[in-house]
Amino acid sequence: EVQLVESGGGLVQPGGSLRLSCAASGFTFSSSTMSWVRRTPGKGLEWVSSIVTYISATYYADSVKGRFTISADNANNTLYLQMNSLKSEDTAVYYCATRLGPAGDYWGQGTQVTVSS
Repeated sequence: EVQLVESGGGLVQPGGSLRLSCAASGFTFSSSTMSWVRRTPGKGLEWVSSIVTYISATYYADSVKGRFTISADNANNTLYLQMNSLKSEDTAVYYCATRLGPAGDYWGQGTQVTVSS
């Protein structure tokens, strides 16, 4: 059974940092493409970043480039998102997700990030 479990969200002041984690199981994490996607009330779903775990190729939305860093620990099947210089517009529920070919798309339950003073 595929499982994705996010953690690390919380309340942080503008300019602060948070690191999100996503524990993955039930598939070959080290041969996958993993993504972070966020949902806000105003914008809906927004793709944030992706990583191809077996070659460590990374991709970022323009809105987070230079502030967020995606990484993968293949030994521990864990995905990370280091978020620095947070802004109020980064407030969202953050999901990790993966697409497993014909098996479809899988999402975690999400973790809330609130950037506010």
